[in-house]
Amino acid sequence: MLRIPEWTPALKPQPQDLVDAILKRRGGTMINLDKALLWSEPLARAWNVYLGAVRSGLPTSWKLRELGICTVALLTGAVYEYKHHAPDFLTAGGKQAELDALNELVKLDARLATAHPALGTVEQLVIQYAAQMTLDVKVSDALFARLREHFDTTELVELTSAIATYNMVARFLVALGVTPE
Repeated sequence: MLRIPEWTPALKPQPQDLVDAILKRRGGTMINLDKALLWSEPLARAWNVYLGAVRSGLPTSWKLRELGICTVALLTGAVYEYKHHAPDFLTAGGKQAELDALNELVKLDARLATAHPALGTVEQLVIQYAAQMTLDVKVSDALFARLREHFDTTELVELTSAIATYNMVARFLVALGVTPE
């Protein structure tokens, strides 16, 4: 349950250019996350630009970024985040069997090298990376060395930023009780 009042223009007027920019990025529909952010104009402006870049401006694999984001969502209990990103993972070429495997792994310990027949080597590494970043903050040297075998430096930076960013999003959503539409 939302712990703050749902934002409306009557409760906290915001500049129309900001509202329009959010609506444009969202395809014309504001979501509950936007309504929470609109209580702070500077935050909503920065979030809209930054998250827009992380969501759709990075060339690193959309599927793998979404897998990392879904891992974060499940590990932090951010139901809202998972509801929004699991469909994006599937649209980006992921398979339902991979999401099912992810759900199984987070119930165990996704930080460990747990093989799953529905997941390829790279997908397993991304899940482990997101789990270590989310639960431990520190990533083991062994895991990072394995990631370097599959990703160049730019891809590592972009994958890391997506996982880190959605850890921030998850904590915002969970702390304020932002629920799915």
